[in-house]
Amino acid sequence: MPTIEQAREWYAAADAVHGFDHILRVYHLAERLGPPEGADMDILRAAVLLHDASGASPGSEGRKQHHLASAEFAAGVLSAEGWPAERIAAVQHCIRAHRYRGDGEMPRTPEARVLFDADKLDVLGAIGVARVVAYAALNHQPVYAQPSARFLASGEKEPGEPHSAYHEYLFKLRRVKERLFTPAARALAAGREAYLDGFFQRLMLEMDGSQ
Repeated sequence: MPTIEQAREWYAAADAVHGFDHILRVYHLAERLGPPEGADMDILRAAVLLHDASGASPGSEGRKQHHLASAEFAAGVLSAEGWPAERIAAVQHCIRAHRYRGDGEMPRTPEARVLFDADKLDVLGAIGVARVVAYAALNHQPVYAQPSARFLASGEKEPGEPHSAYHEYLFKLRRVKERLFTPAARALAAGREAYLDGFFQRLMLEMDGSQ
């Protein structure tokens, strides 16, 4: 079974958004969400520890395919530990299905649904604010920029339009709760979403000097 100490090494060079602290938070959430869903906790724990292990950092080559690269990395780690092929495949499915964006696999198993939910909860609330601001900074984008009418209508930016933290909030973060699978995750998301909404409402007021 992969250990937390092994994971610390895998994420030693990761950025602040997808680093070991993120893995630990997702791990603790998965421990909370997994049992009510009847999840196989060994598969779930392994998937959590390995889900961002390859290529997840902003600006890294193949960032959009990190779920596939991490699944392959997981296969190597688990094969070396002697895991049977069917359990390795179960972990790989969790990892391939955890990404919010794109047309990847849908989570089909309790373990995959819990990993998806635990990972997405970490973009909401106070942690979500910290992560989205850090992500913008890592990508040399502003915390706030006025979105274009095109972006507001379709999610597509005008040429040269920045992708600020506020853009990411509009495009992804405020829609996360509706994508969650498990009742416990949706309950947690409600309070975290309210905090996130309040932050961006306050940010807009401070940006134009209203507050």
